[in-house]
Amino acid sequence: MSQLVTIFGGSGFVGRYVSRRMALEGWRVRVATRRPNEALFVKPYGTVGQVEPVLCNIRDEASVARALQGADAVVNCVGIVNETGANSFEAVHVDGAGRIARLAARAGIERFVHVSAIGADADSNCDYSRTKALAEAAVKDHMPGAVILRPSAVFGTEDKFFNRFAGLTRFGPVLPLAAAATRLQPVYVDDLAKAAVNCVLGEARGTYELGGPEVASLRGLVDTMLGVIHRKRLVLEMPNLMARLMAWNFDMMQKLSLGLVENKILTRDQLRGLTRDNVVPDGARGFADLGIEPVPMATILPDYLWRFRPSGQYDAIKQSAANLRS
Repeated sequence: MSQLVTIFGGSGFVGRYVSRRMALEGWRVRVATRRPNEALFVKPYGTVGQVEPVLCNIRDEASVARALQGADAVVNCVGIVNETGANSFEAVHVDGAGRIARLAARAGIERFVHVSAIGADADSNCDYSRTKALAEAAVKDHMPGAVILRPSAVFGTEDKFFNRFAGLTRFGPVLPLAAAATRLQPVYVDDLAKAAVNCVLGEARGTYELGGPEVASLRGLVDTMLGVIHRKRLVLEMPNLMARLMAWNFDMMQKLSLGLVENKILTRDQLRGLTRDNVVPDGARGFADLGIEPVPMATILPDYLWRFRPSGQYDAIKQSAANLRS
């Protein structure tokens, strides 16, 4: 019988790519998710019965233990960028990751891959970065041989990075931007999935910092996005005070609505995280050490950002027609 991998968050943005690649490697894939009925799209990633979503809440001990039964390897892709309801950074990043690692160790599972983030720092004033570091420590406490993957900003068809900025261009001619000078090293989601799979299949150990081939400021990335979607916008670099006020307003809207209106624009914690560059440190192990050459943004962005162009999929046709008339 083929080996079994349990992927926590296996139907999420990163997890679905890991699930697909593990299925292609011939493994049976158990996708642990809070809403298995909404994760049925993962089933065609493999043959009949090869990929199965199962009910699991990482805050619940029993459901995590059930999801780990019989597994030969574990990949934890669970993470949040905004706290809502009971899903706090502490509960999801720290307690959740620690629980998965502790129960995996108890079950005798040796291969464990944990997806963290560049900038994870236990002393950070950003709760996201701080709890990512605490999660790594919790995993290592129970699984000393675990592999930690720290990606920079992740992009791809379902991302909440380029899609978010591209969506904002539909609301007017001005695009306000906070922390415009912060440098990032965006990584394609499928390259991250390749790294996770290589770690499950190979002899990788320790921590890997993963960034794409390009380093650019947030302003530069937004300019690149605008070029791909064929739109001209005035990018307004906001002073820090204005950005903090805007983030506070969005957070208050979420709080006063009791979470019914989720802050999907900018939180105060995200703003604190943007005060530091998000790039691979010099000398860190990365994609090259895993035998992967990351793809540049230019080969991927047009494949999914075309829907934000003025005429969507017909934009190129209209431009060609205009050139013929002239």
